[in-house]
Amino acid sequence: MTDWQDQIANPNFRTLVAAIIVLLILSLLSRVLTAVVLRLARGFVVTRELSEHLQKPVRLLLPLLGLQAVWTAASDEVLFIGGARHITGLLIIACITWLALRALRGIEQVILLNNPVNIADNLRARRIQTQTRVLLRTLSFLIVLIGISSMLMTFPAARQFGTSLLASAGLAGLAVGFAARPVLANLIAGMQIAITQPIRLDDVVIVEGEWGRIEEITATYVIVRIWDDRRLVTPLQYFIEQPFQNWTRSGSSLIGSVFLWVDYSLPLEPLREELRRLCKDVPEIWDGRVCVLQVTDTSEKSIQLRALVSSPDSSRNWDLRCHVRENLIGFIQRQYPNALPQLRADLAVGQKHQIDRDTPEHIEPERQPPV
Repeated sequence: MTDWQDQIANPNFRTLVAAIIVLLILSLLSRVLTAVVLRLARGFVVTRELSEHLQKPVRLLLPLLGLQAVWTAASDEVLFIGGARHITGLLIIACITWLALRALRGIEQVILLNNPVNIADNLRARRIQTQTRVLLRTLSFLIVLIGISSMLMTFPAARQFGTSLLASAGLAGLAVGFAARPVLANLIAGMQIAITQPIRLDDVVIVEGEWGRIEEITATYVIVRIWDDRRLVTPLQYFIEQPFQNWTRSGSSLIGSVFLWVDYSLPLEPLREELRRLCKDVPEIWDGRVCVLQVTDTSEKSIQLRALVSSPDSSRNWDLRCHVRENLIGFIQRQYPNALPQLRADLAVGQKHQIDRDTPEHIEPERQPPV
């Protein structure tokens, strides 16, 4: 009995028992609390998404806070108490960082659900989604940076290094700033893109001569999905410093052109009627705005025709242009086959050159006898 009392009186044993009890109670309490909150929040999008994203970090954070309270209340004579406090403090910082990241992710998910892009007029939704993703991912990077810095500052050696680094700034600071210039430039470019929005998610762009859509915008780079399913990865600052084409900046509708070279003998009015008929036959890819045929250029052999047609978006405009080009060529082949571009030659002039070339220069023409 005396040994049992001595063991209970031992501060190491009491601290260990208290830590186990606190861990069990707070673990159970956190699970019950998160389950109740999640059930109550299912009727609302905001509370449901935040509860689902914060569920795991909260279940881990509450027991860690209780455990740290036990270590703080324990005597300094407890075995390994300093290391336990330090490790638990690091875990709390990591868990708080994780909690903040999950909260940002929940907020992003709420905004994305309230602003879907799978609708006909999604310009406003794409603008909001782009701002949300760029800003929240920039904040995520800053949160991770602050979390890592806070964990490092718990080590005495790291604090001394940080103090000496601040004291001896100057050239070292310039070197660090120059080395971190690409990271800082991308962060600033991300903020500019979020505010000014030269590009948005699902925008149709021409970058480096490639046609594609903005598939993803991260904190450091942009992924452009090319039409043949390739991915073009470009840094964020590219879209601030380099020129590029954005076909959906203010709307998705687009005007496309089809060029044809034909003979001068082709009558234009039947071709215009055929163009109107072709556009009316495909209302799913022609929006009814523009359907024009014009002569845009002439040469000594043929004339150039340009057909302008409009569509709700660039993908359907490509299909409409191919449809118009193919059927206009077929119409000319059927109705006016002689109106296709032809190569003309003056045979009389060619024969004269042939006769001159076959006549030897040293042979004189016959002289006429005198009368």
